[in-house]
Amino acid sequence: MNRRIAIRNMALILGSVAVLPSCLNDKKGKPVVELKTLKIDADQENLVTNLAETILPKTKTPGAKDLGINLFIFKMIDDCANKEQQETFMAGLKEFDDAVNKQYGHSFNECSVQERTAFVNTLEKQGKDAKANKAKNNDDKGKEAPKLLTFYRIVKGQTVFGYTTSQYFMTKQIVYELVPGRYNAMFPVKKTAAV
Repeated sequence: MNRRIAIRNMALILGSVAVLPSCLNDKKGKPVVELKTLKIDADQENLVTNLAETILPKTKTPGAKDLGINLFIFKMIDDCANKEQQETFMAGLKEFDDAVNKQYGHSFNECSVQERTAFVNTLEKQGKDAKANKAKNNDDKGKEAPKLLTFYRIVKGQTVFGYTTSQYFMTKQIVYELVPGRYNAMFPVKKTAAV
């Protein structure tokens, strides 16, 4: 056998052995975004992505997935929330997933768009009912909202905040001008009656 061919084949075999473990390693459990304190897996990341997309779906304008709102949500919770809020977020995420599994028999990620929308609408109704009951009973010390609703409110709030502060929104939807804006010396002034 030719010595050069044997060395080349040996190099290919050794290179394949070095690369093989990374090819076989299942990346299902690894999230895309790396966080300092939150420990999430890929399924949880997909759940938040799909929930944000359900709250802000793609229409003529980009949806939450297109704008990367899911990454914004995780980064805001990881960087700006205290430990108690982060624990509530993670517990609510688990309760959310359990509630969807109980209602539909599969995870939120496997639900159809109609099932996701129906579940979110149910949460909206529960949130409004809880708020109305709290106002009706006039007690601020009433029982704490379920972590599921708290999680949903956090994701919804961060989705809206992320969208309204996104580059797309500030440049395409609202043309943002720095304060004080431009001076218009020819702006018409209405005369008002003398007081």
